[in-house]
Amino acid sequence: MHLPKVFRFRNSQLSANQYFIVCLVGGFLLSFYWPTNYVHEDCVVSQTSELYSIKDNENIHMLNEDFEPQLNLAQKPMIAKKSVKSIVRPRYFSSELNVKQDRLFVGVLTVQENIDNLATAFNKTTAHLVNKIKFFIHADNVKTNFKLKNIVGFTDTRENYRPFHVLKYIADNYLEDYDFFYIIEDAAYVNAKLLMEQLNHISMSFDVYLGTKESDREEGFCDLKAGIIFSSSVIKKIKSKLDLCVRNADGTHHSVNIGRCVQQATEIKECQESFQGVSIKSYQLSNQKIYRDLHVLKEDSEFNNAASVYPINQADDMFILHIYYSKLHLEAVKNKIANLEQEAQGIGNGKISNNILEVKWPLGVANSMKPQHRHDIIVWTHLNLTHSFMDESGVNVKPLSKTDATDIRKILDGILLDVKKKYPELVFIDMESAYRRFDHVRGMEYKIYLTFKSVDDEIVTKNYEVVKPISLIQIIPSPYVTESTRISMIVPTFTHRIDDTINFLTKYEEICMQNKDSTTLMLVLLYNSNDSNKAESDVFYRLKNVAISTSKRIKGDDSRIAWVSIRLPPEFNYTYREQDELLNSIYGNQEILSLVATDLALRKIGLESLVLVFSNLVNFKNDFLNRVRMNTIQGFQIFSPVGFMQYPCKKTSFCNACESCDVAQSTGYFDQKNFDIISFYSRDYVDARKKLEAFVPIIRKDADIINLQSRQYQDVNNVLDIFVKAQTPVHILRAIEPSLRYGINMESFMDNFSADNPLPKCQYMNTSMEHKCINLVSRKQLGEAIVALENSISES
Repeated sequence: MHLPKVFRFRNSQLSANQYFIVCLVGGFLLSFYWPTNYVHEDCVVSQTSELYSIKDNENIHMLNEDFEPQLNLAQKPMIAKKSVKSIVRPRYFSSELNVKQDRLFVGVLTVQENIDNLATAFNKTTAHLVNKIKFFIHADNVKTNFKLKNIVGFTDTRENYRPFHVLKYIADNYLEDYDFFYIIEDAAYVNAKLLMEQLNHISMSFDVYLGTKESDREEGFCDLKAGIIFSSSVIKKIKSKLDLCVRNADGTHHSVNIGRCVQQATEIKECQESFQGVSIKSYQLSNQKIYRDLHVLKEDSEFNNAASVYPINQADDMFILHIYYSKLHLEAVKNKIANLEQEAQGIGNGKISNNILEVKWPLGVANSMKPQHRHDIIVWTHLNLTHSFMDESGVNVKPLSKTDATDIRKILDGILLDVKKKYPELVFIDMESAYRRFDHVRGMEYKIYLTFKSVDDEIVTKNYEVVKPISLIQIIPSPYVTESTRISMIVPTFTHRIDDTINFLTKYEEICMQNKDSTTLMLVLLYNSNDSNKAESDVFYRLKNVAISTSKRIKGDDSRIAWVSIRLPPEFNYTYREQDELLNSIYGNQEILSLVATDLALRKIGLESLVLVFSNLVNFKNDFLNRVRMNTIQGFQIFSPVGFMQYPCKKTSFCNACESCDVAQSTGYFDQKNFDIISFYSRDYVDARKKLEAFVPIIRKDADIINLQSRQYQDVNNVLDIFVKAQTPVHILRAIEPSLRYGINMESFMDNFSADNPLPKCQYMNTSMEHKCINLVSRKQLGEAIVALENSISES
C-alpha cells in the first residue's frame, strides 16, 4: 500500500542530543500540568478512625500545612538536661538593693610631725561622728609608738602621687561600703554633725564632686584644704582612669591633680559648690587666734554654717571650735524640742481635733495599751514612804526595797521642789497616799496625793502624776549558740527520794538516751552521817543498780549516767517529815545543800561544761533541753526557768488532770519562788564562787560542808543567790517554761490522807516565808467550793 505524496515522510536519523532536548521539554511540560499534591492511597482508612478520608487535592494541601512530625523517643538515648541553678536571695533587702549601711568615709592627709597634735585632735573631734576615718602618711614615717592607730602608710614617698594612692586605697578597700568619701588635709576642723546632716539630703546615685573652689586659681577645682566630697560612682570612675591621672600629674598641687583626674574620668568639668540644693560651705580663717577672735567670728553667719574651717595651726584651736559648734547643735536641738512642744500644746488647745491627732502626756511617751480582757488590766499598788500594800504577790503589807524607797523619796523631793516654785505660800504637811504601777509601754507611773497648809491655815490637797518613761532601749547583742551542746545534768537525791529518782531515770531513758540526746546525768547521792554505803547495805544500792542496768541496756556516747557520793555532817542530816512535801524545793528547809551538791559535782564535770542543776520531781520534754542550750551562754548569760506547778486535780476534783495539755490557770501556776533548777557554764559559776569565797566558803570536800553554817551571807541559800550576790557581768534570764512541770508527786502523796487523817500544815504558813509553800488549789476554786458548801448547807 502506498501513501499519497502529501503524507509521505522523509526518512531521517535523529542525534542523541536531539532526543535529550525533546525529553527535557516534555518533562517540564508534564510536571507543569500534572498535580503535585497527588497521594496514592495504598490502604482503606477505617470508618472508626478519627481521621477524615482524603477526597481531593485541596484537603491534602491543607493537611500538609498543619502537619507536625511526632518523634518516637522510645529506646533511644536521652541527653541529660542541665540543672537550673537556684537563685540565692540575700537575707536583707538592703543587701539586694545595694543600700549601704554606712554613709561617710573620711580620709585625712597628714604627716609625721602632725600625728600627735593636729591629727590626734582631728580624730578626737570627728571620729565618733562619722562612720569611718583613716589618716594617710608616707610609709617611711611610720613608727611604733603612735597613739593614733587608724593610720595608713604608702611606700611611694613622692608627694605628687600621694592623693592618687589615697584614691586607689579607697577604691580597693571601701568602694562598696560607703556612699560618700570626704578627703581633706589635717590642718582643718570638720563640723561633722552638719556635714552628715547635709549629706543625708544628697542622692548617692549621681556623680558628686563637691566642695569649695580654689580662690587663687582659674581652673575651678575643689580646694583639698577645705575638703572635697566624692560619691562612690566618681571614685569608681577614677579607679578605671587612675593610670592616666598619674601620668598627667603636674607638680605637688594636690587640688589641681585631683580636679584634672575627675575631669578625665567623668563629665564633671569643675568643682560643684552646690548639688541638689545642698551647699557644703567652708570658712577660711585669716590667721586669727581662735581663743581671741571667736567672739567676732560667731557673729558671722558663714562661719556658723560652715562644714569645715581652715587653716588650723594648733590642736587647742580645734578643740575650741568643737566646743563652739557642739553648743550650736545643742541649741538647735533645744529649739526644735521647744517648737515641737509648742505645736503639741497647740493641738491640745483645740487647734486640731484630738480625734485626728491624739495628745499624749508626757510628750513623746505613748499612751497605755487598752486591755483586751480583765487579765490585761495593770493594777495600781498602794504605798507610802516605807511599805506597799496589797501588791501583786498577794501580801497585805510588804516593806519597800531599798531601791523602791529611794525612788519614792526622790520623786517626793522633786514634787516639793516644783511646788515651792509655783506655790511658795504652801507649807508641806504630809503625803496622804501614793499609788504605783509599771506599764510596759509607758514605764513606771505614780499618782501621789499631798496635803499642804495655806497662808489662811486651810488644808489644801494636790494630786500629782509622775511618769518615769522607758528610754534608751537597746538590743543586747547575744553570742551565737547552737542546740548541739552537751548538757551535764546534776540531780541531787536524798534517801527518801530513791523511788522518785528511779522514776526520773525511766523518763531520762525515754527522753534523752533513746533519742540519743547529747546529755550526761550526774546523780548526787546525799548520805546522812549515819547512813551505810557498804555493798548491799548501801541505802542507795537499789538506785545504783538501776543506773548501771540502764547504762548497759542503752550503750553509747550520747547519753551517760554517773554518780557522786557526798557524806553530810551530823548538823546537816536530813530528817524527812511529811510536811516537807508541801514545800516547793526538793531540799526542803535546807536549800543551802544545793551549793554543796553543785560544788562537789563540778569537780567531776570540768570547767567548760554546760551544767543544768535539775530536780527529780519534775516532768520535762526534749524542747526544754534545747531552750537550756539556747538560753545559757558562756561568759554572757545563765538561765533560771520558772516551771509550772500542777494542782493535784484528781484529788481535789477542782480541775481536769492532763499531762500533755497546755498550761491553764485552773490546772496550776508558774512558781516564781522555786529556784531549784538553773543552768550555767562551769567557769561562770566558779568565777562567782571565788568572788564570794570570803563570805560563802567553797566546798572542796565533804569536811568543808560544816563551814556553811557560819557563812557571813546568811541570805545566800541557792545557786541563783550566788550569781545575784556576786554581781558578775553575766546576765540572769528568768523566764516561764511550760514544758517543765512540778507537782508530779502530790497525787501519790495525798493518797496517804483522808478526812480522818488530814494533810499536814505547811511549816511556813502565815509567816514571812510563806512563799516556800505550794498551792493545792487556786483562790478562785477555793472560793467557789466555799460558796457551794454554804449553798448546800442553806438548802438542807
